[in-house]
Amino acid sequence: MKSSARLVCNLFACAALSACKTMVDADPHAPLPDALGGGAPIAAMGGGQVPTQILAVGEATPHQWWRRFDCADLDRLIELGLAGSNDIAAANAALKSAQAQAGVANAASAPGADFSYSAQRTRTAGSLAPPVTDSNQLLYSLHTAQITVNYPVDLFGGLRARRLSAAAAVQVAQAHLLAARQTLAAGLAEAAITRAQLIEQIAITRDSIGAANEALQLTRKRRDLGAMGDADVAAQEAALASLEGTLPALARAEAHQRAIIAALIGRAPGADVPPLPETACLSLPRNLPLALPADVVRNRPDVRAASAVVKGAAADVGVAVAARFPALTLSANVGGTAQNFSGMFQNANIFWSVLGGLTGPLFHAGALHHQQQSAQAILEQDKAQYRIVVLQAFVEVTDAVRGLQADADALEAAQRGLAASQRQFGYVVRQQQLGDVGTLVTLQAQQALLQARMQMTAARAARLADTVALYQANGEAGTDQGTDNEPK
Repeated sequence: MKSSARLVCNLFACAALSACKTMVDADPHAPLPDALGGGAPIAAMGGGQVPTQILAVGEATPHQWWRRFDCADLDRLIELGLAGSNDIAAANAALKSAQAQAGVANAASAPGADFSYSAQRTRTAGSLAPPVTDSNQLLYSLHTAQITVNYPVDLFGGLRARRLSAAAAVQVAQAHLLAARQTLAAGLAEAAITRAQLIEQIAITRDSIGAANEALQLTRKRRDLGAMGDADVAAQEAALASLEGTLPALARAEAHQRAIIAALIGRAPGADVPPLPETACLSLPRNLPLALPADVVRNRPDVRAASAVVKGAAADVGVAVAARFPALTLSANVGGTAQNFSGMFQNANIFWSVLGGLTGPLFHAGALHHQQQSAQAILEQDKAQYRIVVLQAFVEVTDAVRGLQADADALEAAQRGLAASQRQFGYVVRQQQLGDVGTLVTLQAQQALLQARMQMTAARAARLADTVALYQANGEAGTDQGTDNEPK
């Protein structure tokens, strides 16, 4: 069982590393080769008294993966978070801004038309007028209207490169929005699991405090009977105080998780929150997807964002190159002018002109060349950052698989330890009642049982949390939104 999981991780890592280098050096969107067969169960984690989880290579992660935990409270919590999250609202606004900027870049390549109208009332001085001029014409009005059309000719692809850069920015914003949704869902699930663990630990601690109180009362009775001394009572009192001292820290941690949950769903800490999941509500998903390297690259929003950044940087290089060449602009205007508004567009009063203008850089002291070098350097930087993101994504998937295997082993050990601690504590309690054991043995048994119960709770919570981590590391299939702003 352990060797199967290690084999999966090793195959995944080897395929990922080799494919990542080939992909990044050639094309950020080139698919990775499939190292393993899709949909095949490859490792079973758990068994016996521990619930079994089965990994299936190539299985798609569902869009609403949190429903696999079969907990209505968790479903409602995440749906409420998706509707009220400020992070998602900010990412959505950023996407709208990027789409608007892409529209501006697209419009820059199309012809533009402007109109103007002016009305002028003028009186000419008689000393400046010709001698034969009618004196009534020294005071007159002049109305002028015209339409101007400009068209930039994209000779060297600078405008197209700007459109590509703007489209890439839209893809980055889309990926960030998807990342915000996935991060929120995972964050709420992990906070809910941690909070449920703390609630269970608080209940365990209170049970232990009750048992320690009963032991203290028994110790005091035996002291009164002369079977024990004050030292035994003091030791039991110290143990009770130690247990009571752990309770405020647990309560504070639980309140902190509630505050985190409130903030994630867009509410102030201390505000009312919906019913939160308890440990008994959270079912461990049996079948888990394990994404192939190509699917990780395709579905993870951070990888998609990094890929879009590379595309945008490549387009910016094109913009910098085009800036070093001439730009051609065609323009035309047509209009009319007359003393009367109604006569502006009579044949004799119409005017028009057509103009072609060519402008190009002549001398900029190397600034344009350095600007191109800077854009190329940024492109290389973004490529390296893309490789970093891809490799980190593979690391997270591998860590999640290994973490789940370790969680299954830890849960199995915790169950054995809890069973043994319960048996030992039962024996010690009976022996204490008969006066066969002292306070030290009783305290040791109490402490061992408390630690075993805490370890059991932590092991169950860790397995749930690492299941969430695997869903998040895989990325969600079927969430490619695309963009209509990218030039064809």
